[in-house]
Amino acid sequence: MMLVTILLISFVGAGATYLVGKSIPRLRGIVASLVALLPLILLAFLYGRVISVDYASVPFLDINLSLWLTPLSWLFAVSIVVLGGLAVIFSTGYMRGKERPDYYYFMMLLVNAAMLGIVLSGDFFSFYIFWELMSWSTYLLISYRGKEALGAGMKYIIMSVIGSSAMLLAIASLYVSYGTLEISSLATALQSASAGYALFALMMFTIAFGIKNAVLPLHTWLPDAYAEAVSPFTAVLSGMLTRMGVYGFLLIMYAIMGFGLLDMFSYGPINYNIILAWAGALTIVIPTFIALLQNDAKKLLAWHGIGQGGYMILGIAFGSTLGIAGGIFHTLNHAIYIVLLFLVVAAVEYRTGGKRSLDELGGLIKRMPVSFVAGLAGISGLIGVPLTNGFVSKWLIYKTLIMEQHPFLAFAALVGTWGTILSVFKFLHNIFLGQLPEQYKDVEEVPWTMRAPMIVLSGLIVLFGVLPGIPLRAISAIQTHLGMTPLETSLFGMPKALGELNMINIFAAVLVAGLAVYGVFSLARRSKRVTQYDNYAAGARVPVGQYQHSVKFYDQADRLIRPYLRDRIDDFYSWIAAVSTDFFEQLRKIYTGNVNTYATWIVLFVAVLIFMGLLGWKP
Repeated sequence: MMLVTILLISFVGAGATYLVGKSIPRLRGIVASLVALLPLILLAFLYGRVISVDYASVPFLDINLSLWLTPLSWLFAVSIVVLGGLAVIFSTGYMRGKERPDYYYFMMLLVNAAMLGIVLSGDFFSFYIFWELMSWSTYLLISYRGKEALGAGMKYIIMSVIGSSAMLLAIASLYVSYGTLEISSLATALQSASAGYALFALMMFTIAFGIKNAVLPLHTWLPDAYAEAVSPFTAVLSGMLTRMGVYGFLLIMYAIMGFGLLDMFSYGPINYNIILAWAGALTIVIPTFIALLQNDAKKLLAWHGIGQGGYMILGIAFGSTLGIAGGIFHTLNHAIYIVLLFLVVAAVEYRTGGKRSLDELGGLIKRMPVSFVAGLAGISGLIGVPLTNGFVSKWLIYKTLIMEQHPFLAFAALVGTWGTILSVFKFLHNIFLGQLPEQYKDVEEVPWTMRAPMIVLSGLIVLFGVLPGIPLRAISAIQTHLGMTPLETSLFGMPKALGELNMINIFAAVLVAGLAVYGVFSLARRSKRVTQYDNYAAGARVPVGQYQHSVKFYDQADRLIRPYLRDRIDDFYSWIAAVSTDFFEQLRKIYTGNVNTYATWIVLFVAVLIFMGLLGWKP
């Protein structure tokens, strides 16, 4: 019953937070934080256990609704609770003085609860209900600020409905074919299915999970949604909600279909896994370089959210021990550092009156040092700098591509890393380095309720980078449960058999190199402190407040690559929307509300039938 208790705390707590906020506003943030984090205690006690429990029945369908806990669902559930809880704590400072805070916290907690419901669902009926609840709650939160946010929310929900419809078609078909929606039972029943039917079910789920994970060409909802949502919720949206797609892929591909069925979906050298891997590779390269062209901090991170999702898909697509470990680990790592980066943007917005244009910021390092260090940790994880979590998961994915002998896919992943370095340097530099604009000279660091989540997430980036064995042991348990050979790992890395990776040795080397550099600089003459306005360009003093050399930092590259990096897929969808709108607008004119008009249409229809009858046509 602990699984039921977890969901009750999450759903009932969301409503209770709303009521408390209406009656005792000063307790709203405390209650919301407790509700968000309380499930973590119960999940900690459930580590390593596999549980299945029925919690209700649907008599007219003759099915039982169930919850289950597996190593896979446990890891995702813990990630949802931790990252969602930190975002809620951050919100207690960020949302102070904002409009409709009760609504915001209610929907935020409802989204977290729905995600927990998805990963704990033991049947597809429950899975679908929680999936829809998550999607519609997300739509309401994306649209929270109105204006442009309404358009972003509409784009999101239209894409979500398309995915949900495909999923519902697959679920209904499975129920009609096998008379059950229990996931474990379907995993057994599908092993005797024909390859054609199994492929149909897999493709329907692929559409649903591909849209949620923003895999090209199903990604177009994400940039606007990330940019327009309230920043602390964008952290949740980018961290775990989008990665429900990765959970779905792992569930349908390896927990339900299994390796035997997946091997049947092939035609010569082409198979489902290879197609998915190439989709992942394209998802890495194109969005990463589109990110380079962005001057809005949130849109830059949004495009990286798409690109990093490609690494996850690329890892899990091959179905090997290293690949799945790398894909799952990168999902966790990305969730940590992207949540942190969106919180950093939120902190800057909070102190600068909502500014997030990279052309209008700069020099905030001394005014907001904690936010700067958090931003540095976040982009280091995103790039995959050694001693950060992103380095280990990318190493596993690169190793997979090399061992599976896919040099072009490996090159695509490497190109993605190059593009990431260029764009996130721009992100960090344009916000925190360079000259401080005059209007921000009195800016202060954000309150501790906002600093604490950033410090915790920065610590996790380094912790999982130096001691990757902590999360990799949980991932090895997932592989064992899926019937795979588990990844061999130590606390510090991988053994020689997999290509030795020992993070403690790397840590020691970096430490020695750092001390050597420090020693060299300590022997140099003392630097002279000058004001930030003591600047010169071509030998001439630069006027105060007029020098920001980071503006249009990649202007030449922008002009060269922008024509080739338009989001033409989004343009295509927009064209379909415009054509459809025009068609239905013309169709609407038929329904005038005038009885005489309807009578005229009926007479014309009958006349056509009579004429066709005279020509000898018979229905």
